[in-house]
Formats: sequence, C-alpha cells, structure tokens
Amino acid sequence: MIEVLNDERVLLLASTRRDAQVTCDLLSRQGVDCVPCAGLRALIDALPAGVGTIILSDAALCAPAIGHLAATLALQPPWSDVPILVVGDGRWRTVAAAAALNDFTNVTLLDRPTSTQSLVSALMTALRARRRQYQTRDQLAALLQAKLDLQQADHRKDEFIATLAHELRNPLAPIRTGLHVLAKVPGDGAEAHKVRQMMERQVSLLVRMIDDLLDVARITSGKVELQREKMDLRSAVEIAIEASQPLIDAAAHRLLVRLPAKPLWIDADKARLAQAIGNLLNNAAKYTPDGGRIEIELTEEAGEAVVRIADNGTGMSADLLPEVFKMFTQDRQTLVRAQGGLGIGLSLVHRLLELHGGTAVAHSEGPGRGSTFTLRLPALAAEATAAWVAPIDPQQAPPAGAAPSLRVLVVDDNEDAADALVMLLQAFGHLTRTAYDGVSALREAALFHPDVVVCDIGLPGLDGHQVAARLRADPSLAGALLIAATGWGGEEDRRKALAAGFDLHLTKPVDALALIETMTVRFEVSDQAAH
Repeated sequence: MIEVLNDERVLLLASTRRDAQVTCDLLSRQGVDCVPCAGLRALIDALPAGVGTIILSDAALCAPAIGHLAATLALQPPWSDVPILVVGDGRWRTVAAAAALNDFTNVTLLDRPTSTQSLVSALMTALRARRRQYQTRDQLAALLQAKLDLQQADHRKDEFIATLAHELRNPLAPIRTGLHVLAKVPGDGAEAHKVRQMMERQVSLLVRMIDDLLDVARITSGKVELQREKMDLRSAVEIAIEASQPLIDAAAHRLLVRLPAKPLWIDADKARLAQAIGNLLNNAAKYTPDGGRIEIELTEEAGEAVVRIADNGTGMSADLLPEVFKMFTQDRQTLVRAQGGLGIGLSLVHRLLELHGGTAVAHSEGPGRGSTFTLRLPALAAEATAAWVAPIDPQQAPPAGAAPSLRVLVVDDNEDAADALVMLLQAFGHLTRTAYDGVSALREAALFHPDVVVCDIGLPGLDGHQVAARLRADPSLAGALLIAATGWGGEEDRRKALAAGFDLHLTKPVDALALIETMTVRFEVSDQAAH
C-alpha cells in the first residue's frame, strides 16, 4: 500500500481530549488538516507521513519522551525545520521545560488564554514558512536531477566520442591498406579493381556516418525544413527497402514485405521518411544473426499510417528500451562490438517522426528475442487493404614467383579490412589465411599453424581476448606472434589485450607497411638468436 504524504497537516498534542477536539474543529473551519495525537510517541510516529506544523501544550515539554521528539527532528534534511507552536500558561519557564525548548530550533510560544485569531494567525505564518521550506526542497531536488542528467549526458557523450573514434578507424583501416595494395599491384588488374570497389564502399560508409551526424545536428538546432507533399507511404517504404537490400542480402536474411494494395496517403517528406525507415531496416539487418528473418508491414489503423519493422535478432534488455531513442545510446553489455554504429540512428528516426507529428516506439521481449519498431503517422486516406508481397530472397594464392616467408592468419569481422590486409601480405610474399569470427579463427589456427596472428578484438562468437587466451594455451602455437589490431585504443584496452596474451596492441587504422616490417624484424631477430 502506497501512503500519500500530506505536507501541510498539523500534528496536535493538547493537554486534554476536549482541548484537542475544540482546536481541531477550529482549524478545520479554516481549511487546515489537523491530526490529534494521543501522546508524543504517536506524534513522532506520524511525522513520516508529512507535517506542516506541530502544536504542543506546554505540559508536553516536561514529558519524558520530549527528548525523543527533539532527537527525531534533529535528523531532518538540511532544507527542513518544522515549525512548533507551544501553547500554555507559563510552565515553559520551568527549568525542565526551558531545557527542552533549547533542543528545538523553530519554536513560537503562545500564552494561554490565546485568542482564536492569534492562534490561527500564528499557525498560518508557520505554514507559510513551511511552504517556503518545501519550495527550497523542490529546488534542491530539481538541481540534483539536473546534475544527474548532465552527468548521464556527459557519460553518453564520452561513450559516443570513443565509439566515433572506433567507427571512423574501421573504414579507414581498409582504405589505408588498399592504398598500399594499389602501389604494389598493376593499376588495371582484377586485384586493383577489387581494391577500388572496397575503398568506395568504405568511403560511402564514412560519408553515411557524417551525414547522420549532420542530420542530428540540424534537427537538434531546428535547421531542418521538411519538403512536405501529399505522398503514398508505400513509395517511401520501397525506397528504404532498395537502399537496405545489399546489407540484408549480405547477411542472407529473409525479408517479408506486407504493403496495402491501395495507396496510403500522408503529408510528409518522402526522402526523410525513407531515411528513417531505412535506418530501422539497417538496424534489423545488423543486429540479426545471418540467415534471420526481417518483416516490414504497412497498414492503416484508426486514421494513422503504421509502419512495423520486426526481426528475430538480438533483441533488447528491459532497461535499454526507455533509453533506446536517446542520443548516443548503445547496448554495451557485451564486448561484441562487431555491428558498431554511432548510437545516433534511432535518435534520428525518433526526431524525424516527431517533425512529422508522428511517433516511434520500440518493443522487445528481451535479449535474443528480436525487436519490433512501430512508426505512426497521421494518414490522409481512410482505406487500405492489406496485400501479401512475396518474400525477397536474397582463397586466393600467393602471387606467382613469390616465396612465402611467414604464415599469417588475419582475423577481422570487417571482411574488407581483412581481405585488403591479406592482399598486401601476399604482395610481400607471405602465406595467408583469413577468418571473420573468433570460432573460425581457432579452427584456422589449428590447421594453418601461423607464425603471426593479426586479430581484431570485437568479434562475433568469441572476442579477440578469448581467441588470444586459447591460442596461448595451445603448445603448438607457443611461438606465434599475436597482434591485436582494433579500433579501441585506450590504455585500459591495451592492458586487457596484453593480459589476454597478445604481444602487441595496435590501434586502427594500422599502418600495414609498418606492421609487415615489425613482423619481419621480429622473426629475423628470432632466427639470428636461434643460430
């Protein structure tokens, strides 16, 4: 049972029951909530439920429990100083009563006989003073909440800056390595063409991240102007599907699309809505294990156009759901950062829907149970008939004449980054293998017996720390050089990598030529020592 506090009630301890009844009746006519107490113990017990003022008879000052009341009031928070009115015929002048009064900090003495007007006036003054105390309490609470909000925002900002650095390093790594590859291979060959395609993909990723950042900044500052028009929402959904299809196909997801047979008209900016829906489709593709299911449905419900995007992916914890649309929010409960992202995509969706007078809501039954995002917009049409759209189904050898000098296993869930580094290593005559997750890395290491393992940290399945620890536990790989190549470059990240068994901790984008030189020098020194 929840007890409702009454901050302005008056707790009364009178000399007799009749005095208590008369006083309570008098105060009730003045609109004051008066609670008669049978003794000091009862009055002390009533304090937690709220008190505006205490009225005591002077006889109470000589009661043995008066010290307990003083001790209880001494525990008040700094903003609180409960007013006490003492009504009597002068007994407070006794030594015991005077000593008791000294223990209280906010006392008004009223001599009996006291006129009704004097009692009411003194009480109302006390209650006004108490209200000012409550105002101070509320201001302090607001300041504390503002401080906590600022601390939380600052924490999210710090996480965002670290994540931004990580996400920018990821595409920069294969771009930088690709430049080195282009310097080593013929400019019109198949390998050069493959590298240029990879670099274009990574540049597009960088541009998309920067565009999202600029969009959030424009929306936050009120600088976005929607190009509204009467439009069929189906067209925005189709544009979003087309843009997200490569990501969906790459993960071999099954995409189920349900669109109404007739147009669903709304007043909106088609490009911005396609952007919002595309962000949700991209999220579903990234946070659903390969071969998963994604559904997108467009319906009209009670005069609203409703877009639902559901997946059977990783889902969300209950404590994340209220925060999911806030800027820079990410689920960082696990070390697996393979999907990345800046933590602004969902915030962008939410803000774009708000600009359109709509809403965005997230739902998940919990981790591992998928997610559903529901977008609602005011509809211009009143009729839509659902129709089913069919599901949309979605190593190389060393260069001739190159003599391998080292066996190198490259482990990275960013396939472009791994493949680009492998091409450069092969151009320098090294024998290579590639793995895109932790489990595959262990399997390849057992078969390949590498001299060097270049391994990312944020891997699906087993993370890089776990991979390093298991490699170090294998006696057949005792002499392997383990190099962590990761976008997480803090001192704590370096310490964890070395503790897990890595020999070196390098931050992306890694200078691939310097990496190759380090490997070569390390093994030349080892060979010289052996001879």
